[in-house]
Amino acid sequence: MSTTIARPATVQHHWFVIDAENEVLGRLATRIATVLRGKHKPSFTSHVDCGDFVVVVNADKIRLTGKKLDSKRYHHYSGYPGGLRSRTAREVLATHPERVLESAVRRMLPKNRLSRQVFKKLKVYAGAEHPHEAQAPLTFPSHV
Repeated sequence: MSTTIARPATVQHHWFVIDAENEVLGRLATRIATVLRGKHKPSFTSHVDCGDFVVVVNADKIRLTGKKLDSKRYHHYSGYPGGLRSRTAREVLATHPERVLESAVRRMLPKNRLSRQVFKKLKVYAGAEHPHEAQAPLTFPSHV
């Protein structure tokens, strides 16, 4: 038996859309990271971008369990002394709700050049509308 290795020219990328309304942040982020990397496909190859595009709508209606809305903190450092800024998840969801899901997915991907390329295939929108209707996205697979 021989092992088939996916080649970048033969990989087909599909588009999926998911409604994040009432979805738990961590559980949704793991499913998205799996699809972005392509681990849901039988032809998965770790050094080739086999993943699919994911469009997430209603990111402002995502759910955090427990007391994470007030205890989970997001940090940003400007590079200057005294430039560390920290905000709670409630504050970030109020101003930029897509950043919460993007940071959760980014942290679930490996830290290498390929994952930075894979992360660009994630499109997150706070509302119910998205500009990717021309790609004819499929509904997000529930078994992934």
